[in-house]
Amino acid sequence: MADPEWLTEREQRAWQGFLTMREEVTRRLNRRLLLDSGLSEPDYAILATLSEASEGHLRILELRERLMWEKTRLTHQLSRMIKRGLVERRPPDPRGTYVALTAKGRETILAAAPLHIAYVRRSFIEALSPVQLDALAAISETVLKHQRGNPEE
Repeated sequence: MADPEWLTEREQRAWQGFLTMREEVTRRLNRRLLLDSGLSEPDYAILATLSEASEGHLRILELRERLMWEKTRLTHQLSRMIKRGLVERRPPDPRGTYVALTAKGRETILAAAPLHIAYVRRSFIEALSPVQLDALAAISETVLKHQRGNPEE
């Protein structure tokens, strides 16, 4: 087996900077979201995705694809949210089972979203210049395109 091609100092700085930034931003956003709304990041992701669907519901498979989650993760998260009255399963049709926002879920996301977006803006968006925002968007799109072109081993 050949020796690994170690990261250069430049590559290491970029990689470690990305990892540290991702963890710090995620940690702070999650904490603020819990304080402001009592929602976890997975709660918010599901509620926001369902609220953006035209009728407030999606087939479970479609929700899973939009979130890019594993089946078991989504199943467990939905079970917790059903118990809290935020979402409900709808009877399956020939295409699959649906999950839908409840009235409580809709009220919850409508209250949480403005607070969450304001915090995203204050803590992340405003830290970057317009040029940096465009660069970050381009970098994200490039890396995602590369990942999708290289299936996992």
